Amino acid sequence: MKEDIDEFKMEDGRSLFLLADGRLVNLASERGQGHPAEIMDLSFAMQALSAQHILNENLKPGVHRAPDDLDLNVARLKLSAMKIEIDELSPRQIEYLDNWEEGT
Repeated sequence: MKEDIDEFKMEDGRSLFLLADGRLVNLASERGQGHPAEIMDLSFAMQALSAQHILNENLKPGVHRAPDDLDLNVARLKLSAMKIEIDELSPRQIEYLDNWEEGT
C-alpha cells in the first residue's frame, strides 16, 4: 500500500481505498504538488471578473466565453504585481493568435 492511501475492509469483503484522508489529492498528498498561489490567484481573479461580467451583461443561461479583455486585464494586473513589463502585441501577432488555422 502506498503512502496517503488507507484501505478499509467492508463486511462483504470489498475494500474501500481512501486517498489523502479524503482531501484534495493534489494538495493534501505528500506526492501531490497542487497549484501554487501564484497560479491560483489568476484563476480566482478570472472567476470573480467573469461572475461580475455575467451579472453586468445579464447573460442568459448557457456557456459563454469570457471576453478577451478580462483575461488580458488579469494578466496585466498579475505582471504589474510582479513588477514585470511586457510589450504590446503587434497587429500581426494578434492576427496569428486569433487564426485557428495558422496557430497551434
